[in-house]
Order: sequence, then C-alpha cells, then structure tokens
Amino acid sequence: MNSNSQHNQFDFIRFALEAQVLSFGEFKTKAGRLSPYFFNAGLFYDGARLGRLGEFYAHALIQSEVRFDMLYGPAYKGITLAASTAIALAGLNHNTSFAYNRKEAKDHGEGGNIVGAPLAGRVVIIDDVISAGTSVRESVDIIVAAGAKPCAVLIALDRMEKSGNAVDIGEHSAVQSVSKEFGLPVIAIANLNDLMAYLQQSKDDKLQHYLPAVQNYRSRYGV
Repeated sequence: MNSNSQHNQFDFIRFALEAQVLSFGEFKTKAGRLSPYFFNAGLFYDGARLGRLGEFYAHALIQSEVRFDMLYGPAYKGITLAASTAIALAGLNHNTSFAYNRKEAKDHGEGGNIVGAPLAGRVVIIDDVISAGTSVRESVDIIVAAGAKPCAVLIALDRMEKSGNAVDIGEHSAVQSVSKEFGLPVIAIANLNDLMAYLQQSKDDKLQHYLPAVQNYRSRYGV
C-alpha cells in the first residue's frame, strides 16, 4: 500500500466516523455475530455527504486502473451511489454513463426494469458492502442478459470477514466468494485492515479503546 492510497483510506474512515456511518460498540450482524463496529451507508443522506462519498468511490475506481465503460447501481442503495460516483468521475474528467434497476419491471411508458443508459460494454457494479453476495449475483444476471460484461464490483467497506454465522464459520469472505464465483475484482474504498491501522495510529484515546475488540473479532472471523 502506498502512502497516497493509505491517506485516501484514512480520510474515508475519518469521514465515515464524522458522519456516524461508522460506529463502535456491540452490534449484532445479520449472521448473528456480535461485531464491535457497524457500518451503515444509508446514513450518507445529505447532499454534502453523498457528494463526498461519490468522490471516494471515484478515486478508488480510478486508482484500481480497471477498464470500464459505465456504472450500474442495484436498487436501492446502489442507485444514489452510482449517480454520485458518475458525477464525481465527471468532475475528474472521466465522464461516464450509469444505469440502475427497478425492483419491478414497468409495463408502461418506456417499460422494462432498467433506468438510465443502456447496459453495454464493461460495467462496474457499485454497492455499499457485500454481505451474502445476493445483490451482486442479481446484478451480474441483469448485465449479462443485456449483452454487457460485468468487469468489477466497487464497494465502500470490505469487512474481510468469513461467511457463515456465529457457530458455522466458512473458509472465505463474501467478497472472496463473489470474486471467485464471477472472476471479478472487488474494489473497496477501505477494508478492515485499514480500519485497524487507523485505530492504531489514532491519537483519540476513545477510539484506541475499541482496538482490542476489533482485533479479537478479526482474529476470530477474519480472512
């Protein structure tokens, strides 16, 4: 990891903490695990935060050097993420189109279940996190059915956590499973290792207080 990359990741973690999108404590995950931290991208709900978030996505995508033609955001969170990322990319002289899906196909007007640009070429799927990979699988099916090619998945945070529940722990994370199943690179703005490094370097005693719990969680469930 170069210093510029780590600087961007630390900036994102700081941004998420200030927006209270990232918080520490004790949280029960969908898998039934007690996690010492929680990330809720739905709390990026005002114009300033969403604009800044789009910039982080755009920089992560450009730094990945993945070749792409357009963006796709799965409903519902992915819709605003794809739009804000497209705006940020345009501001960086990388104007690109985007599309998103409806949960139910429209049977009047333009019809169909895709809104925005026609799906074509190399498509980046944008979401907040990958939990079970269901959203990615649905997105891949939609993109392939349209004759386009998924080329990467772009997310905000990679928890680097083995799939399964508190008792039945798998060998791979959801991110690793998706990457292996579809042969797609998964690009994350930041991951759990970045979060731990941020806590280690933080001068905030309150934040450092949570580091042992995060380290224990990483030891137990991390990949």
